[in-house]
Amino acid sequence: MYPIDPIPGRLITLREFRHDDVPDAHAIVGDDRVTRWLSFDSRDRDQAAAMIDGAIQRAEAEPRTEYYLAVADHTDRMIGFARLGLTGHQAAKLGYAIHADHWGHGYATDAAGTLVAYGFTTLGLHRITAAIGPENAASIAVVKRLGMRYEGRLRDHVFTNGAWRDSLLYSLLAHEWPTTPTQA
Repeated sequence: MYPIDPIPGRLITLREFRHDDVPDAHAIVGDDRVTRWLSFDSRDRDQAAAMIDGAIQRAEAEPRTEYYLAVADHTDRMIGFARLGLTGHQAAKLGYAIHADHWGHGYATDAAGTLVAYGFTTLGLHRITAAIGPENAASIAVVKRLGMRYEGRLRDHVFTNGAWRDSLLYSLLAHEWPTTPTQA
């Protein structure tokens, strides 16, 4: 099953990570503007390289337990990442991040929507969830555009940037997909 073929979106392509993605990965996960919204603190170059190496190794696992993919622009340069972490029976957790210089262009919505569609149509998932920091209005808007529904607040869900942070839980079920003209 490894590697999967690139998955085209409207604006981006999802593809497997490569070792030459490390500089672009570091530009994302080493940027406090990005990581303030994620479930981990900013990482240095060595930690970014370890993140890429780990993702490549986990992609080769049988059975595969996650689809952690690079979000590439039209030049095939990595501008973000998106992840479906498989949890339990036909369920997954969605996560994504886009380089701060590329915010506001629809890349996160396209990447998340493309991966959700892959999860439901190719992987046969029944349920996909996303846990988002309460102040992350842009990410909340992304999951709402995908048709995800608010389920509740997870108190002190993650420890990041020196403090515990709540998360807002959203979900989407297979029979609710596709939900928007963008994804139909």
